[in-house]
Amino acid sequence: MIEINSSNIVTSFILNFTAFFAIMNPLANTAIFMSFTENDDNETKKILAKKSLLTAFIVIAIFSVGGKYIFDFFGISLAAFRLTGGILVTSIGFNMLHGHKSAINTPNSSDKESAMAAKLSIAVSPLAVPLFAGPGAITTAMNAVATGGVISVGVILSSFGLLCLITYVMFLYGSKIMFFMGKNGINVVTRLMGLMLSVMGVQIFITGLTSVVKTLKGV
Repeated sequence: MIEINSSNIVTSFILNFTAFFAIMNPLANTAIFMSFTENDDNETKKILAKKSLLTAFIVIAIFSVGGKYIFDFFGISLAAFRLTGGILVTSIGFNMLHGHKSAINTPNSSDKESAMAAKLSIAVSPLAVPLFAGPGAITTAMNAVATGGVISVGVILSSFGLLCLITYVMFLYGSKIMFFMGKNGINVVTRLMGLMLSVMGVQIFITGLTSVVKTLKGV
């Protein structure tokens, strides 16, 4: 991620939107959403989609606005967070690149059983967290705003908000999208997003490593 200022708002918006798109992977998550709601009527699907995406947006907003305070409270340095976040984001991308969903982004069997018992509960978990606003998205948001100000927060929230809106529309037309894309089409898109996400993760790691090296040289 690049540091956001008034001269590169558009570039920053595009980069952050692309990163969130790769992490959230609306096409793959549409397939997951459809599997959870395959026996539900359209009204129930709309409620679940709204609740899950709104929850995801709130989670990202909290970490975007309060990221600096969270850092200070836990005594976390930006360099350490970038190193860890870079590894995490790269790991998610690597799994996607090989056609697998990362364990931290994939609901387990107990989640699915809970979904059958109480449909509305899946809007918060596992849909909102960790599928939509998982560790990768949180890392991306906090990394982008850690060295920025009000403008950076605005760019993060607007880019993630736009993605949530697009994802909501995709959920509403999930059946048609799945029929049009087919399983092979979704797999191709997932791998492309995985490659892009892996590169972004490596870049975040390099940025953190550079900060550490500069700090050590100054000691």
